[in-house]
Amino acid sequence: MKISASIYSNKNDSLEQIVKTLDAHYIDYFHVDCNDDPAVFGDIAKIRTLSKTPVDLHIISRTPEKYFDLLRRTPVEFVTFQYEELPGKLDVPADISGRLGLAISSDTEIDVFEPYADRFDFLLVMATTPGKSGGTFNKENFRKIRQFKNRFPGKRVHVDGGVNGEVSFILRNMGVYASVSGSYLFNAETIGLALLNLKMIESESHFQVKDFMMSREESPLLPPSKRALADVLQSIEDYRVGFTILTGESGKLEGLISNADVRRGLIKNLGNPSGISVSDMTNRNPVTVNENATVREMLRLIKSKQFPITYLPVINTDNEVTGTVTFLNLIKGEA
Repeated sequence: MKISASIYSNKNDSLEQIVKTLDAHYIDYFHVDCNDDPAVFGDIAKIRTLSKTPVDLHIISRTPEKYFDLLRRTPVEFVTFQYEELPGKLDVPADISGRLGLAISSDTEIDVFEPYADRFDFLLVMATTPGKSGGTFNKENFRKIRQFKNRFPGKRVHVDGGVNGEVSFILRNMGVYASVSGSYLFNAETIGLALLNLKMIESESHFQVKDFMMSREESPLLPPSKRALADVLQSIEDYRVGFTILTGESGKLEGLISNADVRRGLIKNLGNPSGISVSDMTNRNPVTVNENATVREMLRLIKSKQFPITYLPVINTDNEVTGTVTFLNLIKGEA
């Protein structure tokens, strides 16, 4: 996941010093908030004389058209427009270069991206107040990110606001492309340590698995009436997460069948395909995680196992399946 440093969150150093410090730590992008202030293009022009790092511009304005000429004269790699400020559908001229994004607040649903899907490249989810540094990440945005990635699979997701080490781990796992960091980055003991937390590890633990898991409705589940081999294969194919979960009529976990389980079943019965039994290929005791577990507790569980874990059924205290967690995006390197 790329890290975009919000340069105006540093109130103490000069722009030149901020740019040099961030470049020394190999920051991915410079995030520039434009709260309806054309003067920020002067800062962008200065940044261009100091660095080759891409600029990530966020325009918050009711009259975004007035920035088109400025964008032509001073192009940026990423430019995002705040949806809630727009008076109507925004048509960005074709000669405006760079990737285009639409920013939405936590209260706005992803449906608003539909009219922009042909022209815009990404959605910027504002997890706190747009244009202001600091604040707590609104966990409702986890759901929003999942919905957007399912509905617009070819588009990227950027996130701005409340991203610390723990949230960053969750976002990386969800396949978020870039995260804006301001106060967390500049208020840390060192920028290098903050970047390590954002890119490599999780630190504090405030969120529970149920806050960011794939819901039951989003998960591959098979009730007792769907236990034929064709049902298993179709479920694995439809959900594309490499497994399906077997549940009882009451929703309790009865087992799990993975791609590997199917493969072993086929190998065992190569000479007698009719002998393949769904029951025989079912893992009756898969590793699970409780929906109330914290991120740290989940990671501790994963590290305690002697084999790699790429997914986890999520259960409640009654052993009922409430969702799933997969780690495919981490494995794919957050491409």
